[in-house]
Amino acid sequence: MTLHARQQQAISFRGRSLLAFVLTPIAAFANDPDEIEAVAELLGAAKSEAIERWRSLQSESLLQ
Repeated sequence: MTLHARQQQAISFRGRSLLAFVLTPIAAFANDPDEIEAVAELLGAAKSEAIERWRSLQSESLLQ
């Protein structure tokens, strides 16, 4: 397997992992009604950051 093929495989895996994380409902992380709002806020920020990092990796891999 070439380096390029390994990079593409890693990016594909990261993409699927990111998609799974982003699509996971808040209820998977918190069940207590008092915690849901706080968890939603934290997850929103974490999901946004994860998407930005993935986009950055995608851009870098296209330049190589």
